[in-house]
Amino acid sequence: MNTTKKSIGNYRWTICCLLFFATTINYLDRQVLSLTWKDFIAPEFHWTNNDYGNITALFSIFYAISLLFAGRLVDLLDTKKGFLLAIGVWSIGACLHAFCGIATSGSITGNWLVGFEGAKEALKTVKDSGMVINVSVALFILARLVLAIGEAGNFPAAIKTTAEYFPKKDRAFSTSIFNSGATVGALAAPITIPFIAKAFGWEMSFIIIGALGFVWMGFWVFMYDKPEKHPRVNAEELDYIQQDAVADSKLVGYVPENETKVTLMQCFKYKQTWAFAFGKFMTDGVWWFFLFWTPAYLSSVYQMDSTQAALPLFVLYLITLLSIIGGWLPTYFVEKKGMNPYDGRMKAMLIFAFFPLLALVAQPLGHYTYWIPVIIIGIAGAAHQAWSANIFTTVGDMFPKKAIATVTGIGGLAGGLGSTLINKGSGLLFDFAHKTWTTIDGQPFLQKFPQFATQPIPETFFKDLAKTGVVISDGIDKGYLIIFSICAVCYLIGWSVMKLLVPKYNPINDL
Repeated sequence: MNTTKKSIGNYRWTICCLLFFATTINYLDRQVLSLTWKDFIAPEFHWTNNDYGNITALFSIFYAISLLFAGRLVDLLDTKKGFLLAIGVWSIGACLHAFCGIATSGSITGNWLVGFEGAKEALKTVKDSGMVINVSVALFILARLVLAIGEAGNFPAAIKTTAEYFPKKDRAFSTSIFNSGATVGALAAPITIPFIAKAFGWEMSFIIIGALGFVWMGFWVFMYDKPEKHPRVNAEELDYIQQDAVADSKLVGYVPENETKVTLMQCFKYKQTWAFAFGKFMTDGVWWFFLFWTPAYLSSVYQMDSTQAALPLFVLYLITLLSIIGGWLPTYFVEKKGMNPYDGRMKAMLIFAFFPLLALVAQPLGHYTYWIPVIIIGIAGAAHQAWSANIFTTVGDMFPKKAIATVTGIGGLAGGLGSTLINKGSGLLFDFAHKTWTTIDGQPFLQKFPQFATQPIPETFFKDLAKTGVVISDGIDKGYLIIFSICAVCYLIGWSVMKLLVPKYNPINDL
């Protein structure tokens, strides 16, 4: 008789790859604006740092609010339909950005029957730059709204899929793999988007990158189904995936999960929800700040254009791929040190929380070479992504599968609020620092140019001024020093409060 044991299948990792590519596309779509606004969009529409800060801050709040409802929608529609709807909406939103120039020109001049280049020429004839700024900013905000509504569905759906296809001990590792798509998307962005924009126009960069989501949808339709229904998942792999059901049934007070839908108010009753939400509030904004503002940082402080910044940004995000360790470390603590999944994750998160402290010296040491802050931001980004992979999986540790997307959405709302504060605050601070702390030949900038106290500084003003031979000391670097210092301590604060709210492993069985 043949007693050979059938091997465990690996289809779960195919699903993990799909999640990875969805997250990569998600972050590519987010990055198009940050990599094109300074060199291509701002000169056309006369934007300032504050204008860009307003757009990114509103995107953050749109994304935050949408996450709350996206999580609920994914739980109600279930994973397959929810993910399809999300990526379809955000791909449409990404492509809409390309038509903001035509819409701005049409709104002001009344001529809508122009192409991308025709819109640029028409806007050059408009003397009221304030009107161009207001209309264009409003239209980009509208496009970001659509993008945010769709992108909000990615992480609730991905975390729910991970909980469906992986046992608890593997979830941090699988989450770190798909979450590394954020890094790969950010990595691919600077070596593709600026060059697409330079060769074909900034509009085509939004259209080409936005279209990738529609391609992904075709793969998702044919490759995803619940593991218990999927013909590619064999019985041994299904047993491996569902091993936690047996272990959890032995816990004191265990109640089998029922099919009753959970409500938002039910989730808010638990300290576990508040712990996750506070951790996201304190730390999501740090990643979004680095994502949205690092290209502008290299431009403002080191006078790099988007193509010159491509290599530093590529290296920066290459470093963040170290975040894959974030998924392995808690597995090591669980399997080798005998910890439960929650304790292993919290120990790993504490380790990762110390690395962002390096950001305290990023700007001071940046006076020697820009590579120092680039490397430090890369390390901080890697620490964030490792932290992120683990904080996401604390939801799966504590909550039943039917509540995972909803709780993830609540945490996303909190993270979006934190991101809104840091993005809006950064835009205001950088414009303030640009005017107030800059000196021209040792004289305060506003004393020499008092007209700019009440009006924005033209984008090329300092570059043109530098050609006259004056000595310019731009105060914007002091603004970045302040924000970097805030980012440095956020993780330790977030971890401390999480540990205070949920000091030990305490899964919820009464939902």
